[in-house]
Amino acid sequence: QGFKDNLHAVFCLAENAVGPRATRPDDIHVLYSGKTVEINNTDAEGRLILADGVAYACKDLGADIILDMATLTGAQGIATGKYHAAVLTNNEEWEKACVKAGRNCGDLVHPLVYCPELHFSEFTSAVADMKNSVADRDNTPSSCAGLFIASHIGFDWPGVWVHIDIAAPVHAGERATGYGVALLLSLFGGASEDALLNMVSPLGCDGDSPTEDMERDSKRRRLV
Repeated sequence: QGFKDNLHAVFCLAENAVGPRATRPDDIHVLYSGKTVEINNTDAEGRLILADGVAYACKDLGADIILDMATLTGAQGIATGKYHAAVLTNNEEWEKACVKAGRNCGDLVHPLVYCPELHFSEFTSAVADMKNSVADRDNTPSSCAGLFIASHIGFDWPGVWVHIDIAAPVHAGERATGYGVALLLSLFGGASEDALLNMVSPLGCDGDSPTEDMERDSKRRRLV
């Protein structure tokens, strides 16, 4: 689509099958971030490789903006419903942009509570930096799952981190909906040469001043 900025796509994929090296309760893993994780829930496995993915984007790719998108928690459908994905981010502007992009393209999005200072304690471990699942499933588990991923780039990381949990809207009955494709195109459309995507993007350049245009050109964003 004529994307003008530096864009990487990192696919966090793993064989989810039982084997002799399968994760077991009470295992302690050292993740790519260097942080240790005590396994207290073997069903919370996807976040382990997502944590490695965002750490790789930060350490190896030097990304300024990291967006991770996954069918992460069943609780997402309870928190934001079947039609709205859940967004968790350290940046209010990007939270609003995700909501607006969803309305523009039809892939609807609604914010989750971002409050690591209150919620990350759910992962407290006596033997590792963190556990991989929450202590209290009634305390915003979808937000907490996203915070687990964010912790592997650090809550003091100066870049933009966006987490989108798409567990519910990716399917309708037994069929996939294709949710997420339009959302990403709309969200990042302002960095495209496509006129339609420029029009629907909430981060587009239509209202930018010449100074803002020059700043954007001089510092090309690295997006994941």
